[in-house]
Amino acid sequence: MFVHDLIGIGFGPSNLALAIALEERRQAGQPLNALFLEKQPAFAWHQDMLLEHAHMQISFLKDLVTLRNPTSRFTFVNYLHQKSRLPDFINLKTFFPSRHEFNDYLSWAAAQFDEQCAYGEEVIEVLPETRGGEVALLRVRSRERHGEVRERLTRNLVLGLGGTARIPDTFLPLRGDSRVLHSSGYLRDIAANAEARRIAVIGAGQSAAEIFMDLHGRNPHTQVDLIMRARAIKPADDSPFSNQIFDADFVDHVYGRAQHERDELLREFWHTNYACPDLDLIEQIFQVFYRQRVSGRPRHRFLRRHQVADAQARADGVHLALLDLNGGLEHSVRYDAVVLATGYERTRHRDLLGALAPHLCDFDIKRDYRLKTRDGFRPKVFLQGACESSHGLSDTLLSLTSVRSGEICDALLGPASMQSQTFNERPYNMLA
Repeated sequence: MFVHDLIGIGFGPSNLALAIALEERRQAGQPLNALFLEKQPAFAWHQDMLLEHAHMQISFLKDLVTLRNPTSRFTFVNYLHQKSRLPDFINLKTFFPSRHEFNDYLSWAAAQFDEQCAYGEEVIEVLPETRGGEVALLRVRSRERHGEVRERLTRNLVLGLGGTARIPDTFLPLRGDSRVLHSSGYLRDIAANAEARRIAVIGAGQSAAEIFMDLHGRNPHTQVDLIMRARAIKPADDSPFSNQIFDADFVDHVYGRAQHERDELLREFWHTNYACPDLDLIEQIFQVFYRQRVSGRPRHRFLRRHQVADAQARADGVHLALLDLNGGLEHSVRYDAVVLATGYERTRHRDLLGALAPHLCDFDIKRDYRLKTRDGFRPKVFLQGACESSHGLSDTLLSLTSVRSGEICDALLGPASMQSQTFNERPYNMLA
């Protein structure tokens, strides 16, 4: 059986950025045979949250490659040039393209690696392959769309799985009910609930805010309750000094701290990434509620300081028991549909690598995103987007995807030439 140098599980932005980095190293004379396995039938990036007016929350300069290699042909700027839109984009005077356009950029880049990606294959298991008394290779088992199971051998592995929907415990018994949606499948599932006229949106972040505005404009007869435990919708802290936590230098700073210090940093800067819509979106929502007051025709409700104490699926809809955290009173409300904008879990790698657990050091991670392993285990196994607790808040975002791909390349092939290293390598200093 042919042995790959590297198999990547998942082909979202993280492993796409890695494919680009590997291609640039191949052109520099350092070839590595890599294959990526993706369960989706074609490249797609959060396709069910590509809302009409949604835009990126990070600069286009934090694309797949610029922070690592600004001269690459895979930059967002070159994409615009290839699409004959660069002058018009400049005239927009923005650093934040629409989500539709950024998705098109990612698809444009991914299309150049079709021969290295097997779409429509879901990896179901990774097994150790023992030779000469040590684990020399990994056997990756995947299932194709028609049910056929394939097996491949690899010397190294990288997991870029993305997140899985976080479902609050209250809603777990309702899993599978088509009237209970998660934001990860919003556009697909809201179409199946086109007749819903009373909808609850649960959450306080960007997705909840975007979905509220989408439902507001979707049908003038739809009533939406925006439900959250917080007292107010708080904007993202994107001020310059706070944004330094998304710089490459800050990863070294976080990783070098003791775990209790890392946890404190995550708490301190939590609102740079979580439960923090853009300010202009918050202002749009405020205007919606203000116009309701002016017209005297209340349509939507903002139920702040409310918690879902119970959820029941009945024939006439989904009944939520809402606890008012201010007054302690509980009341029941019937909805035609409920949208959970409750974020993502990033623990699937533990299940997928379960057979390797005896050879791993409790899933501890090295600075180069490689799992720590025991003696006698030769393959290198890397995680992308599952290292927030050790590497900081930037780990699940696009911010450092390009830099991380370069670091993983270095761990696989050795350091690259100085020309391809990130141009921002000063020691972290919040005042620098």
